[in-house]
Amino acid sequence: YFILFYFILFYFNLHRLNLYSVKWHCCSWWLHFSFLSLLSAVSFGEVRYVLPEEMQRSSVIGNVARDLGLEVKELDARRARVVAEGTSQLCELDTASGNLLISQRIDREELCAQATACILQYQLLLEQPLRAFSIVLDITDINDNSPVFPTGEIKLDLVESTVLGRRFPLESAHDPDFGTNSVREYTLSQNDNFALEMGNQMNGNAYPELVLKKALDREAQVEHVLKINGIDGGNPARSGTASILIRVLDANDNVPVFSQRVFKASVPENSAIGTVITTLQATDLDEGVYGEITYFFSHLSDKLGGVIEIDPLSGEVRVSGVIDYEEASSHDLDVQAKDGGGQASHCKLIIDVIDVNDNKPVIEIKSASSNVAEDSKPGTMVALINIYDMDTGSSGRVTCTISKNVPFKLVSEVKNYYMLVTDGILDREVQPEYNLTVTATDAGSPPLTSVKVIPIVISDINDNPPTFMQSEYNANILENQPVGTFVIKVKAEDVDDGSNAKIQYQISKDTNSEVSSFLSINSDTGEVFTSRLFDYEQSVYFQIKVTARDGGGPSLSTTCIINVFIKDQNDNAPVVLYPVQSSGYIAEDMVPAEAPRGYLVTKVVAVDADSGHNAWLSYRIIKATRPNVFMVDLHTGEIRTTRTFIEDDEPKHTIVVLVTDNGLESLSATATVSIMLGDGLPVLSELLEFADESQESDNLTLYLIIALSTVSSMFILLISGVFYFKLCRRGYVYRSTTASLPVFPTTYCPSSFADFSRCGTLLNDERYDSFMTTGSWRGDFRFASNTDTDTLKKRSAAYQKNTLRRLSADRATLKVRAGAPHPCYPSIACNVIMTDTFYELIWLCDLQVSLKNTFLYPGSSFLLPSSSPPCSAQPIILAIFVT
Repeated sequence: YFILFYFILFYFNLHRLNLYSVKWHCCSWWLHFSFLSLLSAVSFGEVRYVLPEEMQRSSVIGNVARDLGLEVKELDARRARVVAEGTSQLCELDTASGNLLISQRIDREELCAQATACILQYQLLLEQPLRAFSIVLDITDINDNSPVFPTGEIKLDLVESTVLGRRFPLESAHDPDFGTNSVREYTLSQNDNFALEMGNQMNGNAYPELVLKKALDREAQVEHVLKINGIDGGNPARSGTASILIRVLDANDNVPVFSQRVFKASVPENSAIGTVITTLQATDLDEGVYGEITYFFSHLSDKLGGVIEIDPLSGEVRVSGVIDYEEASSHDLDVQAKDGGGQASHCKLIIDVIDVNDNKPVIEIKSASSNVAEDSKPGTMVALINIYDMDTGSSGRVTCTISKNVPFKLVSEVKNYYMLVTDGILDREVQPEYNLTVTATDAGSPPLTSVKVIPIVISDINDNPPTFMQSEYNANILENQPVGTFVIKVKAEDVDDGSNAKIQYQISKDTNSEVSSFLSINSDTGEVFTSRLFDYEQSVYFQIKVTARDGGGPSLSTTCIINVFIKDQNDNAPVVLYPVQSSGYIAEDMVPAEAPRGYLVTKVVAVDADSGHNAWLSYRIIKATRPNVFMVDLHTGEIRTTRTFIEDDEPKHTIVVLVTDNGLESLSATATVSIMLGDGLPVLSELLEFADESQESDNLTLYLIIALSTVSSMFILLISGVFYFKLCRRGYVYRSTTASLPVFPTTYCPSSFADFSRCGTLLNDERYDSFMTTGSWRGDFRFASNTDTDTLKKRSAAYQKNTLRRLSADRATLKVRAGAPHPCYPSIACNVIMTDTFYELIWLCDLQVSLKNTFLYPGSSFLLPSSSPPCSAQPIILAIFVT
């Protein structure tokens, strides 16, 4: 406002002081232009400049950045640019200063012809975010054109009998300039016979008329040559000159007369060449050559000259080229009718061009973002679309739509401009790109449609963390493997794209600092390698955490666990603990000279730091003073006599025992044992307890063969029984009376037994529990329902005495008797009667119910558990093995 106030003050002071010097005339148009520019209306998102035509290139129109409230530094950053709307690019933006500059010659007459207002529409586009501002240029006219007559010489033929005051219309001079810069007056050179006056047409345009003021005399002067000047209203004024050649003829009393002063006609645009628009008619009362009329246009522009023509004889006005409503909606033509004597008259022909729907809507993408971030908020501008139709009326009304079911919509805040904005959540992982179809349809009949496809690529943001294929990995490492040995490969995936999906692996910081140094990881592949040697004897297990981190900003990560198990290798030799092996001294063991065969002399004690098979030790004698006197147990290392001593035996024996482990490549150690025979030493019977077992171990192989044969035979019998009972499809079960058996309360053992036959042999509430008796070295158990606990407690004491008395005669037998036939297999009750230690019960026929290490004593009774599924239509076989 401060600048505007002083500018206005300076402007009016110049007028008040009448400072119309040469300097004022030179700069007055610029002051007018600047004043009008400052007073131009600036609305929200729009700035309007008024400027004269023919400004020099690179001239400053105005500072767009200042006028729109933008920072100059953001013009480059946001790629600011000026785009034209349906016109050529006549201006450009200087992003360094924010000035709008002239880039090409601006000629108002070429752009707008004789239009009252010459408006050019431009758009200032900025990106990141995308925004559009409207720039309106109002081009004012300057006096840069001189008036020009259609012909340089005007010929008139007048008869000498022409009455005084007769008026002869002349062709007007044409000045392309507009308003006050167009033709304003005409002057005629000095003469005695003619004067120049102005006439007005129907549309208000003035034209010159030559008026006869003094009678002509052909005998005195045959020809008159006059000069006519057309002067415009510019400052300084411009003028154009034409010659008027008047020939004096004998009498031609009548002039052509049009039927009306103004003719109006209409023609649809794009009419075919030769289409008759209208027919003009003029009459002349003279006869002969003076009555022959020819028609022609007084003035026709170059553009219109190839579009409309007139037949000089018939007066038909026809289409001679492409007539386009969008170029001009109407044409005002001056038509002259002249007879053979040179007499002429004028009329006005107004041709209205009828618009037809011959132009499809135009879709112009003024600006578009090639990539849209998937985290863009709803309402983010993606593209600016200019849609217009060159037609008018309903044919020029355009509706615009885009594809359905897309997270975008069109918003229009400026006429003919649509902003394509986001209208939902974008997710690149669901839809990485869109091809939006923009459809523009006008309201013409029939309607015309234009289509344009806008490709939109959704750019990725780091919104998804990496995901491991497994949350926990197990890896096995053999001890003593060299550094750099491959352990395991972890793999994570990231559904993001580009750098956001580039995954780097590292040992997590949450891992113990000491453990984290055990392994190293390839940051690109996720392959894990050892960073040190591992010793199973020091550590058998440790856990590390691996973090997968993507390359986004900020990066996202996830963690997995690797459980590392160290596997043992046979890397430790056995160590002899006894007898102590030291250099120079070996402890001596004493044995009675009367010791019998199998007498325990001593024992070699050795250990192996390895585990599992690698720690299984075996012993054998590799050197002895006298062979076959002593033997060593293969597994225990016990040294026993193999015979009694004789007189020839040395009193001192040295034995070398080799201790070997069970590794793949076995390691060994030797123990030297020194044994002295002692006379008078007592023979201890405790050292003879395992003699029989030592003897039996020699026959172990034989026992194994016999056991294998027995098991094979039983297996064959079992298979035969299965087929037999499958064919019979009947089961024989004896349900013993168990009312007298003692039980324990239900709280001692959970209820887990019930009727598994699914045939209703047991009531629903008769579920069974297992119980063991107490207070006796013999264990009796049975399965009873939960409801009889109190009753059975009372019977417990009496039962123990009766059971031992009743079963004393039938020891070491097992009876299973069949009850009544049933269509399904009922619950089975078994009485176990035995005398030895314990039995292992296995229920075969794919039920696999095992009661291992369950002590069964005489009088034991049991039911099969309901949790085991029944064998479909198969017999139930019980196999009891003595262990």
